Amino acid sequence: MNGQTRANIRPGLEVDIVLKQDQRSGKLTRGVVKDILTNSPTHPHGIKVRLVSGDVGRVKLIISKN
Repeated sequence: MNGQTRANIRPGLEVDIVLKQDQRSGKLTRGVVKDILTNSPTHPHGIKVRLVSGDVGRVKLIISKN
């Protein structure tokens, strides 16, 4: 499941995100969603979230559906 739709993402989900500094390489960072930062219902590059670890990036893949 991709991370372009805000309705699919909620706190507690495990996701893969791309951090700002990793956008060129496409390196993914896995973590658990703490906050959703994008207000619009969809975003072509992925919904921006803050992970429990404090990392901020755009969701590329939703891993679990807790």
